[in-house]
Amino acid sequence: MKRKWWKEAVVYQVYWRSFYDTDGDGYGDINGVIQKLDYIKKLGVDVIWLNPVYESPDKDNGYDISDYRAIMDKAGTIEDWERLLEEAHKRDMKLIMDLVVNHTSDQHNWFQESRSSIDNPKRDWYIWRDPKPDGGPPNNWRSYFTPSTWEYDDKTGQYYFHSFAVEQPDLNWRNPKVRESIFDMMKFWLDKGINGFRMDVINLLAKIEGFPDAEKPEKINYLGNNPGIHQYLQEMNEKVLRHYDIMTVGEIPFVTPEDGLKYVGEDRGELDTLFHFQVADDMPEWNMLQFKDIQREWFEGMFGKGWNSQFLNNHDHTRQVTRYGNDGTYREESAKLLATMVHTLPGTPYIFQGEEIGMTGVDFDSIDDYQDIAMKNKYEEEVGKERDPQEVFKELKPLSRDNSRTPVQWDASENAGFTDGEAWIAVNPNYEEINVEKALDDPHSIFYYYQKLIALRKENDVMVYGDYADLSEEDERLYMYTRNLEDHTWLIVLNHSDENYELTLPEESINAELKISNYQDVPGTVSNRYMTLRPHEARIYSYIK
Repeated sequence: MKRKWWKEAVVYQVYWRSFYDTDGDGYGDINGVIQKLDYIKKLGVDVIWLNPVYESPDKDNGYDISDYRAIMDKAGTIEDWERLLEEAHKRDMKLIMDLVVNHTSDQHNWFQESRSSIDNPKRDWYIWRDPKPDGGPPNNWRSYFTPSTWEYDDKTGQYYFHSFAVEQPDLNWRNPKVRESIFDMMKFWLDKGINGFRMDVINLLAKIEGFPDAEKPEKINYLGNNPGIHQYLQEMNEKVLRHYDIMTVGEIPFVTPEDGLKYVGEDRGELDTLFHFQVADDMPEWNMLQFKDIQREWFEGMFGKGWNSQFLNNHDHTRQVTRYGNDGTYREESAKLLATMVHTLPGTPYIFQGEEIGMTGVDFDSIDDYQDIAMKNKYEEEVGKERDPQEVFKELKPLSRDNSRTPVQWDASENAGFTDGEAWIAVNPNYEEINVEKALDDPHSIFYYYQKLIALRKENDVMVYGDYADLSEEDERLYMYTRNLEDHTWLIVLNHSDENYELTLPEESINAELKISNYQDVPGTVSNRYMTLRPHEARIYSYIK
């Protein structure tokens, strides 16, 4: 297997608008990230993934870009950004940027020109189609955020295509001038010294020829993985990516291991690694057997041929301890257990800001307390069907993207120390109990457990390059698996439940050394194969075969 720095890295995601505010406007900013770089470095991570800071009307929290080469006022200035890059590099951390090139903002000058007339030179930079004979949209497709992918434009009498919000028209990647402009923009940032890209919904670039109606329009997988996508990415690699020593990770929904390998196979000349969503999108709550199946299938499909990522939450998905753990009685134990799992399964681990202190999802009282455009649009759509508003609200809350977007809880002061102003989104009320200051004062905190896990990964190649075998396939509470590299074996034992669990370790684990545990009073070696794990207990053992 090829050794690469990005395979050995641990990535920390900074959703900057909720990270730390230095100017009192209620939004986090680039200077806030700079001020907290030593905190991120203390954790031990190698790479910072910065969510979009480009110029934007901010209809979708920066994922609607109006100028790819400028920084939005809320975030700061280009000089602030350059200082962030310099300061991160000084600390031996790398910086990767979000690449959002499936769509732009409708305020981007490209789209302003495109919509100005049918014969404008940039008309074909976006996707325009005539109405159906009845005047309706060209087809029956749904977008992520709205009931239709099409928006009618009065001025020119055509519809334009948008996979997300109405304000986010999709670029027409069939047009070579579009591709050339995007590639030039990528070089602009890479030449400034960034270390790679996280590529937003990168598998949506190619559209189905002719835009036929879908049999099941509610299943929006027709938006991605269409013919032509691999040619676009191979061209991107040939003209841009291969000329830099960088990390590329594609956000790729609707993908199986077989398809995933087409994007990240080491012989393909496309991307380095990917996020798939068979956990985050397809497993709304914890399901041990489903999770094990997903891990096995991806390991078998990718090992030795391509590279995976491991994550359970991000800016689009509810915080992992709330969604997949126990954020009540066993919040600390289950947060550490989930971390153990993410950092020991095959692939590059990602940490979403606040995860390292066990931040939880939220339970706001009203739809007015939420900012998530996807949630708000869905709420209006369902209430418009004369459904009970409270029923709809209750249904949408658990998976709202705002569960992970509330401000990082730095201390127990007002607004959790995030801002001196009025926060753009309410702070989670539990900030007095859960915050960074408290975590750093407790040697047994979740933070220091993450720090130890990351250090172990840096020191032990088996955690990075080892193979994987599940020893507990049909068990709904126990997850026990090995990672093997040459003669080194690591045994990971996880009791993902609220009750004690009695188990038998493999025979060869006698005398195995304990590397880490999320309970404090655990013997340093295995003297007895029969043991009882407490609720949400996690242990890692190592031994030589």
